[in-house]
Amino acid sequence: MEPVSSPLTTHVLDTASGLPAQGLCLRLSRLEDHGQQWTELRKSYTNPDGRCPGLLLPGQMKVGTYKLTFDTEGYWKKRGQESFYPYVEVVFTITDETHKFHVPLLLSPWSYTTYRGS
Repeated sequence: MEPVSSPLTTHVLDTASGLPAQGLCLRLSRLEDHGQQWTELRKSYTNPDGRCPGLLLPGQMKVGTYKLTFDTEGYWKKRGQESFYPYVEVVFTITDETHKFHVPLLLSPWSYTTYRGS
């Protein structure tokens, strides 16, 4: 049986080392209660390739506002590195639950960037 792919994925790259960011803790949340409350859907860690497979199972994604919170301070502390950002929150809106969404994060101790990938 072939593994089922998630409609929402992320990939974190450590641009300071040029390697995937393995073991970075992240949380996925969705905005509920008419925009008043974040509900945590999943807590996970990036794999050796810096990816976090299975954030949402097919059928779990709904139209709405989501947030990926990356524990960047914990990641850098494990590497003995000081950093400027204790965490990174990427908030995005899903308007069509039939599409796939990829949210990459490029990370260094002093900066980060993200974009909607494919």
